[in-house]
Amino acid sequence: MKDDDELCLCFHVTKRKVMQFIRVNQPTVPSQLSECYGAGTGCGWCRPFLRRLMEQPDTGTEILPDSDAYAANRREYRKKQE
Repeated sequence: MKDDDELCLCFHVTKRKVMQFIRVNQPTVPSQLSECYGAGTGCGWCRPFLRRLMEQPDTGTEILPDSDAYAANRREYRKKQE
């Protein structure tokens, strides 16, 4: 996933915005990432990825799938929720 790809697809929050929020605000619990433009408060798909970024901000590229696979997996996730 590239920096300008959307991490939170519900609220169109990019990976770059999340990484900047983590760097500046240094959240102590994953729920604080919701203060970053509402990330993680929609369907819930991105929450595990947000948590991973918070725990390992320096390895963000390796822990996230490419944007196409990410979006496809989210579509499947959303279908299961219906």
